[in-house]
Amino acid sequence: MSGTIEKAAFLRNKYIPLLTTIAQGTQPRWGKMNLHQMIEHMSYSLRQANGREEYAIVTPEEHLERMRAFLESEKPFRENTPNQLLPGEPEPPKTANIALALEELKGEIEHFFDVFRAHPDKKITNPFFGVLNYEQWVQLLHKHAWHHLRQFGVEG
Repeated sequence: MSGTIEKAAFLRNKYIPLLTTIAQGTQPRWGKMNLHQMIEHMSYSLRQANGREEYAIVTPEEHLERMRAFLESEKPFRENTPNQLLPGEPEPPKTANIALALEELKGEIEHFFDVFRAHPDKKITNPFFGVLNYEQWVQLLHKHAWHHLRQFGVEG
């Protein structure tokens, strides 16, 4: 796992601007979520990372080491990676429009960095990868962000 400073800077400064380059009607290359739903999905992920929503670990103990090795690698998530915590069909957006969804996401990103700035040694549980520290969360969020950017045609 490398580049925590660069990945954190990407999440804080480049991720939202990249999302705004995606046209609202863009169809995903895979998956069922539209752009609005994907942005809200990322806010949901950030609420896990910043501790606003807590989850128990769902990965069996014997698989956590393999999951953690994937997390710490630069291997991307596969297309259509299943998430057993989400319904089979995406929920309708909760925010009125994409602009509001982006503002919510920006707020969750900032809260993530505020939490770890105030408590640098804090660890927060991820349901799939276990208890993660700041560097591991940045790695996961960066990997997840690029997964969904690629889903909507943004390459990097």
